[in-house]
Amino acid sequence: MKLLLDENLSRRLIPFLQHDYPGSTQVALVGLETATDQTLWEYAKANEFVIVTRDADFEELSLVWGQPPQIIWLKTRNQSRSSTLNVLLENRVLIEQALLTEHQACVEITSKLP
Repeated sequence: MKLLLDENLSRRLIPFLQHDYPGSTQVALVGLETATDQTLWEYAKANEFVIVTRDADFEELSLVWGQPPQIIWLKTRNQSRSSTLNVLLENRVLIEQALLTEHQACVEITSKLP
């Protein structure tokens, strides 16, 4: 499963995601940092990416346009890069089950309260 990180997620996460999510990238790394949501959607669809975002916009688009692409919606507080990385890695099995096995359009990952 390849991830396309939205502009609100750090491109510095990409090297650390490659083992679990090979082929992943971030929008700035593919020249799409100022692209519209629709352009990102089409890019993800054409290149078989799962969009990772903190914004509700893509979940709403999935309701209108369907899938692909699928969405990982991080409903977490603004976190450090390492915390965001841990969320994606620790929830990999849940994400794979929801997206690959159950074919859900969107999986929501929420923060654990301290």
